[in-house]
Amino acid sequence: MDFGTDFKPLTVQPQEIEGLSFAMIAEELGAHDFTVPQFAVVQRVIHATADFELGRSLVFHPRAVEAGITAIRQGMPIIADVRMIEAGIAKQRIQARGGEVRVHIADEDVAQQAKALGVTRAIIAMRKACAEAPGGIYVIGNAPTALLELIRLVKEGEASPGLVIGVPVGFVSAAESKDELRKLNIPYITNIGRKGGSTVAVAAVNALSLLAERQQ
Repeated sequence: MDFGTDFKPLTVQPQEIEGLSFAMIAEELGAHDFTVPQFAVVQRVIHATADFELGRSLVFHPRAVEAGITAIRQGMPIIADVRMIEAGIAKQRIQARGGEVRVHIADEDVAQQAKALGVTRAIIAMRKACAEAPGGIYVIGNAPTALLELIRLVKEGEASPGLVIGVPVGFVSAAESKDELRKLNIPYITNIGRKGGSTVAVAAVNALSLLAERQQ
């Protein structure tokens, strides 16, 4: 394959690529109001998406990072709305503390109940998760209906998440669900607008688990 005469092969060692990328992110992002721990999450989100606008749109409850680190250290379960998030999370750091990642979206009982009630599986999956693990870390990157249902359960006293990472992507209720999350007095990490997704959610969780490991 001809890359042209101006092409220069990458000479950075593989283990140095991430550090170089993070330095480039910090330089290009410039001045910001994030705290040092919050910026660790922001950097990893931008690193995963190459989207500076998305990174700048992240919003943190004042206790969000601390709450996430504490929950991971205590081995609290991480509940994800889709399996893509489960696949991307660095589970060895979660499991080292006795935690696990749970996803109920494909459970047979969830599918049956959703069909019977005429609602999305994401809604029923949140209800099941909150009944089993009301205080876990809830990570939603795909389904706004899951986030809206979780918010309802919190308001009605049926859930008390240690942290909510709510970054669903999309056009229908995605931005609105994040607006509602920011009204709750619980630890959350979210962003403003339609952007988001499983990649963003995974990056946030992995950033928190790294912080938990490094601050041990």
